[in-house]
Amino acid sequence: MALDDPHARPTEPPGADGPRTGPAAGIPPFPGDEVLPCGRLLSRVWEQALDAAPATDPHTVSCPHCREAVEGLATLNAAARALRAEAPVGLHALADRVMNIVSAEVRLGRLLPLADPVRDLRISENAAAKVLRQAADTVPGATAATCRLLPEGDGTGVRVTMTLAAALDGPLPDRVHQVRRSVFHSAVQDLGLDVTAVDITVVDLLEPDPLLPPGGGPS
Repeated sequence: MALDDPHARPTEPPGADGPRTGPAAGIPPFPGDEVLPCGRLLSRVWEQALDAAPATDPHTVSCPHCREAVEGLATLNAAARALRAEAPVGLHALADRVMNIVSAEVRLGRLLPLADPVRDLRISENAAAKVLRQAADTVPGATAATCRLLPEGDGTGVRVTMTLAAALDGPLPDRVHQVRRSVFHSAVQDLGLDVTAVDITVVDLLEPDPLLPPGGGPS
């Protein structure tokens, strides 16, 4: 069983990854083009892979989202061959159908096992990450930035890695501990994951909430 998160979290505008080059330079973006969590257009990542030059872009090499998109090219090619075999269609109609099929696979992310190996239940990484970011955000003075979940070992274990922005209106170690406890509780109780560790890195600082004047709220 897979639970999908239909909401993408783009971190930069679709045009931020530079001009389109290669064979598709003169073709406008496909309708519904996917924006990966890192901010790159899905079509842009595929173009780089088809040009056989992704190694020239350090971002594509190091970004897990782009790597997963490149791996999805095998699904893209299989879908394109199957659709061509069904009936001749126009270029844009074929592109739209293929994009719909493969974008659904990319949105899911990797499938993670739940702590019930007998029933073989799974949840998509994107759906689980959304729930855990929300759990982190329930801690006052903390806002989750990114969340990754990776299988650990040969069983159902999952390791959570999260980056965080936090305010300094209290001891930072205490706030990180609260976030870790909230994320762990949500992962185990709400999602049923077998969490082996929750790694948290503070990457930014939040401005503390302004103090209200005595005896009332803001005027």
